[in-house]
Amino acid sequence: MLSIDLLSIREQFNNNHILLCFNGPISRSLIEEIGNALKNYLQADNALPHAAQDVFGVYIELTQNIRHYANRMQYSDSEGSATVVVARNTEGNYLVLAGNQVELDDGQAVCQRIEQLAEMDKVELKKAYKTQLRQPRGEDTASGAGLGLLDVARKSAQPMVAKLVDTGSGRGFLSLLAVI
Repeated sequence: MLSIDLLSIREQFNNNHILLCFNGPISRSLIEEIGNALKNYLQADNALPHAAQDVFGVYIELTQNIRHYANRMQYSDSEGSATVVVARNTEGNYLVLAGNQVELDDGQAVCQRIEQLAEMDKVELKKAYKTQLRQPRGEDTASGAGLGLLDVARKSAQPMVAKLVDTGSGRGFLSLLAVI
């Protein structure tokens, strides 16, 4: 039998104020169910309505991006699985972390985009969002790293952070952090 120290995991979750954690294949219905659980957790945590709405919106955006990317790349369930964590820090901010396997080139492009967004202030982010919103979108335009990430950056209290870890075979694990 596999030995897992669940108590240790629980203590780590409690010490890091983790409200929600998911790891595995992610579907549209699962995103919705976890989203409903997240709403309940935020309500139980007495989150301010605006903060709860932003945390939920960021969760939806990041998980849908993962799902769409996995579908577009035709990844298997295991290849397209997601890791999602929602926690609180000691300052009372919510942390939304999401990660998934990506092709290295794609991950590097997202990291570069996150770095560009991190250099913008709130006014510049709003202007970039409005500009992107007005751009025509063709049927063959790939989604990702556009309007949604701008929206996440606008909702974030601090610049978003991206990390790409090379896992071999031209792929990596991309992690994104938004602080709300």
